Amino acid sequence: MRGLHADTGYLLYRLGLRSGQLFNQFLQESGLRLRHYAVLRYLAGCEGALQRELSARLGYDPSAIVGLVDDLERIAFAERRPSPDDRRSRVVVLTEAGRAFLRDTDEAGLRVTNELAEPLTPAEREVLHGLLLRMAGEDLT
Repeated sequence: MRGLHADTGYLLYRLGLRSGQLFNQFLQESGLRLRHYAVLRYLAGCEGALQRELSARLGYDPSAIVGLVDDLERIAFAERRPSPDDRRSRVVVLTEAGRAFLRDTDEAGLRVTNELAEPLTPAEREVLHGLLLRMAGEDLT
């Protein structure tokens, strides 16, 4: 019988947990969690997104997205605006305060990544990143 650590899926899960713990420790002072950060990061790469798009792209339950966006609106990091394509829909957009927060967290994100990847050489980190992108495939587009 194979040992638990022979299972790549389990190792990825454990690494994801550790990454989340490190990131949440950093974000704790702001009152946000990694899920909020993911929404902000996604919004930073687009002109805005419908909540259902956020749900699909980030893999979060639609009801969770509503709460996350509510939290981000409350602290003025994101706002809902009428959709130019459908007046019944609302588009979530990143505010300037949200952009400033992301700029301030860039260094912390690098610290988390560097702590997780500390045993790897720079070349191995690059290979790992490429492999993870390939494995995630369409989940990231």
